Amino acid sequence: MAQAKFYVVWVGHQPGIYRTWAECQAQTKGYPQARFKSYESEAEARKALERGWQKSLDFSGKASASSTAPGKSGSAEAAPDVDYDSISVDVGCSGNPGIVEYKGVDTRTGEIIFYQGPIAKGTNNLGEFLAIVHGLAYLQKQGSNKTIYTDSVTALSWIRKKEVSTNLVRDTSTEEIWTLVDRALKWLKTHTYTNKIVKWDTKKWGEIKADFGRK
Repeated sequence: MAQAKFYVVWVGHQPGIYRTWAECQAQTKGYPQARFKSYESEAEARKALERGWQKSLDFSGKASASSTAPGKSGSAEAAPDVDYDSISVDVGCSGNPGIVEYKGVDTRTGEIIFYQGPIAKGTNNLGEFLAIVHGLAYLQKQGSNKTIYTDSVTALSWIRKKEVSTNLVRDTSTEEIWTLVDRALKWLKTHTYTNKIVKWDTKKWGEIKADFGRK
């Protein structure tokens, strides 16, 4: 008979100590940057929960070799990094400024959920910004709390500030993208949302799923 284990979930849907692997999975599966580990005794698990994951896991943030799923003795059970039940967005820009396109895709399958373009003249950052807001508006209409992934730090900062900072002039050649940007800003200032907007870790996960492949 296999020895009982105690699973500590520091970061998950509901942190705590769980008696079975199935319960641990229910709290961590699909949760971005989940942190959990198994222990041989309840006392050890309680001490670890109080100590926190930073002092209980290795520096990579993954469970050590003692954190194993049943039937996987000696192998590490790392927390899932990507929440695949999400949307990923990205932009394709021919020149900067230049022709802009953007799209949102299912992170798991790569299936295109929405697409906008070509827009006659704009910038990469404005396209990234528009893609995120389009994703937020789309998910709100669906009544969905899914996460949105973007690889643009600049666009993320604009979303938080609810304003854009760009040198792109307003004239007849840029009227189309500025109309979309003004509409997006108005949406941000008149709506609330609970969706997480997460920076895609390109170094760890490769190109974002919505990548146009033009690099």
